[in-house]
Amino acid sequence: MPNPIPVTLLSGFLGSGKTTLLNRLLSHYPHSAVIINEFGATPIDPQLLREHNIAISTLSGGCLCCQVKGSLTPFLKNLRMGWEAKADKPFERIFIETSGVANPEPVLDTLLRERWLAARYRLEGMITTVSAATGAEMLSRFPEAQTQVAWADALVMTQTDLATAEQTEALLAYLQKFAPATPRLQAVNGEIDANAVFAALKPVPYRLKQTLSIPEHSFFSMSLLLEQPIEWARLQRVLEDFLHHHAGQIVRLKGVVYTADDPQPLLVQAAGGLLFAPVRLSPKASDDGRGRLVLITDGENAGLSAVLMDKLKFVY
Repeated sequence: MPNPIPVTLLSGFLGSGKTTLLNRLLSHYPHSAVIINEFGATPIDPQLLREHNIAISTLSGGCLCCQVKGSLTPFLKNLRMGWEAKADKPFERIFIETSGVANPEPVLDTLLRERWLAARYRLEGMITTVSAATGAEMLSRFPEAQTQVAWADALVMTQTDLATAEQTEALLAYLQKFAPATPRLQAVNGEIDANAVFAALKPVPYRLKQTLSIPEHSFFSMSLLLEQPIEWARLQRVLEDFLHHHAGQIVRLKGVVYTADDPQPLLVQAAGGLLFAPVRLSPKASDDGRGRLVLITDGENAGLSAVLMDKLKFVY
């Protein structure tokens, strides 16, 4: 049997910069495959990886820890059998990016306890991203965020340029509480040394790690479709106002929109009530010119999508 394929699990709460970190790691390990689990039914994260010529698979519409957990084992089995059937191996390692609301423990359990998988995949460890700007708030509110930190083999602090000294100090206090011995690294303006990240991965035997009880989560996802290009300056004002008035309900907003003045689609992201600077993505032949926004809320807030759509009527 060929050597086991190394697998790295990437976790982190909504808006903490998992996909940004994944982009950095893929630049260092271009011969990789990626499995992305998105909570929303409309996948957005693969758009963030469009610069890489890699195999990307998306499991959407739920979390690997609950709704789509049963699909992970057969998916990994099929992936391995397809890999073995090819003389020229299509990838050397795999990254699994979990949903931002996922408890990573069932994924770790699948990789370590499924005998067929454990013989053919080697778990290198789990990396968890934590935002210096919003991490303390998320850790105080959501047990999912606490578990992601507690199970990490390495922690990467992101968005330090957006955080105040008080926010950073509060985050460090939570990290000391939930993961006092876990190595911590810092991404500066989204940049980090991939070698340093993997050097920090010295997995603790998982049976010795703290296990936190996670109730059934109360997150909900809503998708909005924008049929026509939109003026970014006007959309920005609408989104900032929307986030300001509903900050306690919206834990994540992300999407790709199109503007009339530029053929490059615009990546839009927000978390913790903060709208981040948009990023232009390279155009691809598969782009259809239809914008998509995904809202993830704490609790069922079906009326929020209607509120946002009503506001967007005045943008066009």
